[in-house]
Amino acid sequence: MALTREEKERILKALEEDKEFRYAMMGLLGFTELLERFSRLEERQQRLEERQQRLEERQQRLEERQQRLEERQQQLEERMLRLEERLLEVEKRLASLEEAVKGLQRTLATVAHRFGVLSESAFRGAIKGIVEEVFGAKAYRWTTYDKDGVVYGHPSEVEVDVVIRDGKHVLVEVKSRVDAGDVIELARIAKLYEKTEGIKPELAIVAGFVSPKARKLAEKLGIKIYTYLEDGQTV
Repeated sequence: MALTREEKERILKALEEDKEFRYAMMGLLGFTELLERFSRLEERQQRLEERQQRLEERQQRLEERQQRLEERQQQLEERMLRLEERLLEVEKRLASLEEAVKGLQRTLATVAHRFGVLSESAFRGAIKGIVEEVFGAKAYRWTTYDKDGVVYGHPSEVEVDVVIRDGKHVLVEVKSRVDAGDVIELARIAKLYEKTEGIKPELAIVAGFVSPKARKLAEKLGIKIYTYLEDGQTV
């Protein structure tokens, strides 16, 4: 049955003016269900967009972390390269120092053996120059008054050469000939140095001749020996 023009106008006017009637018509035509589906779709779309945003933020954090790791890796590689270069330089300087010391040892042994004389003060000066110039260390003559007689058993002046590098103190005794008594003397000087300066030093002896007994005692006390000849050898 067709609607008249007046009926259509009344229905249209009711849709415009009567909210309940309008909703009833929408429900009858299935609009309410469509609107609910649209609403659910919009909510789902919003959740998807929020999740996408979180994923993008997480991706950005991962990229920033990756970048920091790459920068740190590069820094570590650069630091390793510098350390390798420094180690190479130190090895070269050590090699130069060892060659210089060997030359001085040979000179010391030759002069002491052939002529029986050697200026220990001159040799000490040469050692000081090499240590400071080649090895970059500080070398000086340490002097103190041993009031308690730690070294010689009675109050006396005590002297010894000291080499300092990177916080390490090394007492160096330079002699043309070394026996067990010299080794014991250096060990006592080390005790006095530790007591006076508050630092436990390492010990070294530079000599032309070292007796077997002195060498054995030095090894026992942890004293390094740098020499060219031992008793019984000739140049």
